[in-house]
Amino acid sequence: MKNIRDYVENELQPKLQGDGGWIEFVSFENGVLTAVFRGECSKCLILERCLSWIECEIKRDLGVEVKVRAVRKKPYFQDV
Repeated sequence: MKNIRDYVENELQPKLQGDGGWIEFVSFENGVLTAVFRGECSKCLILERCLSWIECEIKRDLGVEVKVRAVRKKPYFQDV
């Protein structure tokens, strides 16, 4: 699990930040990676495409098959 957490925080996060997004590792259980998506990712219309990309990146770099479950978090000013 630590490898996937490190990968999300050190490899994926910077790439998504380049587009104004943010990903936070929540858990990895039974092949399902649960992650919170913030910033531009929270309102992205093509997030499903990004989830597929993340699954492919993890498989290519770590050799682990995962399914990503996205939790969208709106920016704080929209939570009111």
